[in-house]
Order: sequence, then structure tokens, then C-alpha cells
Amino acid sequence: MIVFRYLSRELMITLSAVSAVLLVIIMSGRFIKYLAQAAQGVLDPGVLFMIMGFRLPGFMQLILPLGLFLGILLAYGRLYLDSEMTVLAATGMSQQRLMLYTLAPATLVALMVAWLSLGLAPQGVVKVTQILNQQDALSEFDTLVPGRFQSMQSGSRVTYTQSMSEDRTTLGGIFISEKRLSADGDKERGITVLVAESGRQEVLADGSRYLILENGYRYDGNPGQADYRAIQYDTYGVLLAKPQVSEEVNEREAIPTRELLGSDNLRHQAELQWRLSLPLLVFIVALMAVPLSRVNPRQGRFLKLLPAILLYMAYLTMLIAARGALEKGTLPLALGLWSVHALFALIGFGLLYWEPLRLKWQSRRAAQELTHG
Repeated sequence: MIVFRYLSRELMITLSAVSAVLLVIIMSGRFIKYLAQAAQGVLDPGVLFMIMGFRLPGFMQLILPLGLFLGILLAYGRLYLDSEMTVLAATGMSQQRLMLYTLAPATLVALMVAWLSLGLAPQGVVKVTQILNQQDALSEFDTLVPGRFQSMQSGSRVTYTQSMSEDRTTLGGIFISEKRLSADGDKERGITVLVAESGRQEVLADGSRYLILENGYRYDGNPGQADYRAIQYDTYGVLLAKPQVSEEVNEREAIPTRELLGSDNLRHQAELQWRLSLPLLVFIVALMAVPLSRVNPRQGRFLKLLPAILLYMAYLTMLIAARGALEKGTLPLALGLWSVHALFALIGFGLLYWEPLRLKWQSRRAAQELTHG
């Protein structure tokens, strides 16, 4: 029991550290993407942390299996390097018993992944979809930030306002630069610049929104050329386009698991098998990681790390490929993702029993040589 607690503690500490690092890396990349959209006025900055929070279960359901895999490799690799595993082996600790000890923390991780993949992750996707739909309903006026140049419509329009009232109804010191394109949208015909002392939003009966500019000028021309036109106006209307939120949300990921259970749709069945595969993935990667963590102290703890990561990547890639084939109907439902799990489970058992069988075979061969000698 003391050995079990020691191994479990070492594994869980390493698992937590590795998972935290992976989470920071993944969420940082995604947060930078959202932050760039907020800087462009596509997203309201106030919803960034809400989106990241609802996305967290979806990240964790993929991070935890990899964190467990790397945690076993690093934690047990250190024990082999410090000859602690050699001492345990001398007292009767076999690879099979080590595997049984590892199944306890692996079961805990699998239950957590099942909770995430079957429950929390779909709910999070629903919330993210609702937030993004609300952002799609916003206009360029709603996402303006005073004192900042904001790019809209894929960079074809740049908007700036010096000030804005607290109720966001009135703007002051407005600058708008917009590219004028040809009828087919392929060629640029020049630039239109609008400046105004103030502006307000007006919503028409058909739902379209306009920014009504007051007391300003309009300049039409081509950069680098002297021919331009200046028009003074008292009132000028600019159509406000809706920000295009570039976030892909798969509708199947938002479907509750209980609805997938009774569906005959191939895409829904593929989604269900994917969600059930993630907890199963935890046990199989643990099965592969335990024998792969065995290293020679002279070789270092990182000798098998790269091949192990490549094996894990192959596993995950084949799961994704099988999921795509299942959606297209080219792979029978009976095989589905289970065939990939079965293949790598066989690889895991092969790795687990290969070393004991090899040592037994070498001992038998040495005994035969001594007998014949």
C-alpha cells in the first residue's frame, strides 16, 4: 500500500504539471486569436473570458489523456533513472503489478474525461454558440472602442472615433476610410475617407442599421494621385455591416449525449463513438506508457519519449481518420473507432509482455548453453 501511494502521488503530480503546461499552451493560442478579433472590433472584449471558460471542458478532454501518457513516461522514467524501480523489482514488483497500480489513477482520469466529453463539453459548446450568435447580431457601431482604429470587412474599412457617450448612442470625432471596389469586387477603384464631428446610429424598419454622420467631409480619390474630390455634408448615412466572427462551431458537438444515443444518423453515431472513445483512450495510453517508461539509467529518461509521442500521435490520428470514415459511411458502425482501440490495445499488451518474455527466453537460452557446455 505504501508503494501504491508513492507511485500514485508521483504520477498525479507529474500529470498535473504536464496538463497545466499543455493547457496554458493551447489556451494561450486560442486566446490570442480571440484577442485579435476583439482588437479588430469583431468580438466584444467583455465576452472573451466567458468563451474561454466554456471552451475549457473541450480542451481538457483531450489534454488529460495526453497528460497521463506523458506523466507516466516522465514519472516512471525518473524512477528507473534513479534505480528506484530496480529496487522495487528486486522486491517482487513486476510490470503487470505496476500496470495494476497505474490503473487506479488512470481510472480517476478516465472518469473525469467521461464527465467532460459526455456532459460538460457539449454544454460548453452550446454556450459558446449562443455567445457567438449574439456577437453576429452586433453591428460595427456596437463594437467600436474610442481612441482605437478598428478594421472591418476583411480590412476594407477602417473606423475610428475619438469619443463615445456612455449609452453608446453618440460618437464624436469620427474617421472612416473605406476601399471602393469594382462591381465584381476584384479591382480596387480608390479610397473614400469620411470625417465628421459627430454621429449616431439609426435602425430602419427592415432591420438595417446606419451610422448617421453630421457636419463633415467626404474625400474620394486614389492614393498617390492628385485627382480627388471633396464634398462637405450636413448629414451622411453609412451602412453598418455585421462583424464576421471567424469561429467554427460544430453543431454535432453541441448535441446532448442522450440525444445521440437514439439517433440513426451516421454523423451522430460517429460523434457518440468519439465521446465514448476518449475515456477508453485513457486506459489504452496507460497500457502503452507503462512499458515505454522502462529505460536504462545509462540511456537517460528521454530516450523513448519521442517514439512514445509519435505512437500517441499515430493513435489519435487514426481515431480522427476512422471518425471521418465513419461519417462518410465507408467504415461499418460495428468496427467504427473500436477497431483502432483494439489495434493499439494489442500493441500495448505486446509492449507490456515483450520484455518479460524476452528476459525469460534469454534465461532459458543461457541455461541451455550451460547445460550443453
